[in-house]
Amino acid sequence: MIKLQVLALALSLAAMAPAARAQAASAPPSAASAAAAPPVSTVGRIERIEFPATRQVGARFVDIWLPADYSPLKRYQVLYMQDGQNLFDGRHAFGGKPWQADLAVNRLMKAGRIADTIIVGIWNTGVERYAEYYPEKFLAFAPEAVRREYVEQASNGRSKADAYLRFVVEELKPAIDRRYATTPGPEGTFVMGSSMGGLISIYALCEYPQVFGGAAGLSTHWVGKPTAWGRERVRNAALPLAAMGYLQQKLPPPGRHRIYTDRGDDWLDSLYGPAHLMVAEVLRERGYSAVDAMTPLLPGTGHNEGDWAARLDAVLSFVMGAR
Repeated sequence: MIKLQVLALALSLAAMAPAARAQAASAPPSAASAAAAPPVSTVGRIERIEFPATRQVGARFVDIWLPADYSPLKRYQVLYMQDGQNLFDGRHAFGGKPWQADLAVNRLMKAGRIADTIIVGIWNTGVERYAEYYPEKFLAFAPEAVRREYVEQASNGRSKADAYLRFVVEELKPAIDRRYATTPGPEGTFVMGSSMGGLISIYALCEYPQVFGGAAGLSTHWVGKPTAWGRERVRNAALPLAAMGYLQQKLPPPGRHRIYTDRGDDWLDSLYGPAHLMVAEVLRERGYSAVDAMTPLLPGTGHNEGDWAARLDAVLSFVMGAR
């Protein structure tokens, strides 16, 4: 097992910039603050890779769920999921409610709705979550003042999304493919997240269409700004328009990929309405049909792990199911 050289978050919250303090307070537990035992699964087993800091990113836990009948003689799809601390175990999950991703994947495999699958849960590191998860190239389509505000106040002075994706694609994925019996091509490689994790997952597909065959964003945070900034400051047009500008140019051609993005209608998800409709139009204009893109509105659902867990079966069936 790779030795963990955990990032010591030596800066106290009092010494941080206000936005960084808000991010740290609202983020799920990080690898630096929760050096706990790996989560436990009742339907398989979970192994942990303790990644040290690399050329691209800081140290973090990566938890890998394997089905109970995992065998190196078989081949497995791989689902890479953001905010890995929220996936399996209430001891680590934000609000104490995990996605129960292992249970969902196990159900779908047993029902024959998806092929044999491994889950790779990539922990976020708390204060770097916005820096790593907000798509770096979206900012090129934003006004200079908006771009500067985001980098300085939300990203601790530096956007790190492209570096994070290089970590996933160039460092983490090769390690997973060496260690486990994977189907390494895009037909067997998928990426998913919620909120900011949804943004970086869809961005990953656009930046690396030769790596990922499908991406899902649940309650995708198209407004971009940290929720701790409050409703009126989070509500904006510039960042959603920047995202649309990027997607119009960078969405891969339809036919070989599946894209899913949704929203609920609670106070935060309600802010996504205009951008959510625009994403659907961009996908349509780029030739995506109901076969390879879904953009549902889900009334009565909120921005929380419980609601995301409740629709996970349907999302995974669409993104990862047989074509």
